[in-house]
Amino acid sequence: MGEKKRKENSKPTFVFGKKNYKFMFIGLACIAFGFILMAGGGSDDPNVFNPEIFHWRRIRLAPTLVLIGFGIQIYAILLNPDKK
Repeated sequence: MGEKKRKENSKPTFVFGKKNYKFMFIGLACIAFGFILMAGGGSDDPNVFNPEIFHWRRIRLAPTLVLIGFGIQIYAILLNPDKK
């Protein structure tokens, strides 16, 4: 009987606040966009070299976006949602 009452009174709570989840989704989108920018650049014929694989977008921009996304994720986890 006591367990039933406890279940009725207990309200499900989220681990993070709304602000945390917003930053998490922004970080996730940034990481996904970085990986999308890294994709491609291959050649249809394996005997032909495609220099497009060394484009600045794949070498510099995409990994930087992924690292920024991971930084946003860490910030979102450490953010205190109760602090105004």
